[in-house]
Amino acid sequence: MAAVLQPWQILVAAMAGWISRQQDAVIEYLREENRVLKQQLGRKRLRLTDDQRRRLAVRGKVIGRRALAEVASLVTPDTILRWHRQLIAQKWTHKRRSPGRRRVMQIIEELTVRMARENPRWGYTRIQGALKNIGHRVGRTTIADILKRNGIDPGPQRGKRTTWSQFLKAHWEVLAAADFFTVEVWGLRGLVTFYVFFVIELETRKIEIAGITPGPNEAWMVQISRNLTDRIDGFLAEKKYLILDRDSKYSAAFRNLLKDAGIQVVRLPYRSPNLNAHAERFVRSIKDECLNRMIFFGERSLRKTTREFVAHYHKERNHQGLDNRLIEPDGRDESTVGPIQCFQRLGGLLRFYRRAAA
Repeated sequence: MAAVLQPWQILVAAMAGWISRQQDAVIEYLREENRVLKQQLGRKRLRLTDDQRRRLAVRGKVIGRRALAEVASLVTPDTILRWHRQLIAQKWTHKRRSPGRRRVMQIIEELTVRMARENPRWGYTRIQGALKNIGHRVGRTTIADILKRNGIDPGPQRGKRTTWSQFLKAHWEVLAAADFFTVEVWGLRGLVTFYVFFVIELETRKIEIAGITPGPNEAWMVQISRNLTDRIDGFLAEKKYLILDRDSKYSAAFRNLLKDAGIQVVRLPYRSPNLNAHAERFVRSIKDECLNRMIFFGERSLRKTTREFVAHYHKERNHQGLDNRLIEPDGRDESTVGPIQCFQRLGGLLRFYRRAAA
């Protein structure tokens, strides 16, 4: 006698059949979509990343070879299963240790190169002794080969050369740089080119606008030199070196006054702005953030604008070259009490934020 199906059993069977048909339809659609994509690719070989192979292998193993044969269209089932076997092999395969001698030689080479670069006057024997002090016995010939392979000269030649970065670091506290930049100003007779001469203290990045003039002749430059080297309030009173380019405005009389004040002029090669990078960076800052965004009518407006920017540059503008600090901070900038206000200079062209005084 045939069993009688209950209504709920009929409902479950109908739902299962409907779900199966839906899944078959989805699978068939995805297979057709893959065929279209493969036709779009044409004969181009499909290149899968390791991560894509891994994902296909993991999912392909779950559904088995028979199901893969029906649905896989990008690659063959055998390929997917092979990838899965490789994943298993990688899991249980331990990396072989590299020979110890090779690792030791790599460490010795790195140390040798580091010592040679940090100590330009050290020769082969000196480096050999330093390596011995830390447990590495290396022959002079090996040291010579390492330096030659890394493009480093022997000790005597290397010691006679002072790099620009070494010079700057050695004289950081007594070193300054100077430069000009130009600004076009409208006057009664049209546009007039004004020359702005400034000096920068490299250690602190402090700026001194030494003078502004449409005609920087020798007499003007000599007076600027006297102002900068004044023993009481001269910006260069405690400096020993001043970096200058080869501009003809730095006349012999200008340089002699600096020399008489105990300041040695370091003249840069022609067309080498990178060697005066700190001064060049200030020029870029004042022009991009201020001067290029204004039109000047008369010398007075130019002087006021440069004065306002320098004040902002020193006290309100953070500097990435100084670990994002202010050059001349005040105590209010570190306070965490009080409402925060936006302050402005030059009609809002320059803005900064600080807490209002209590």
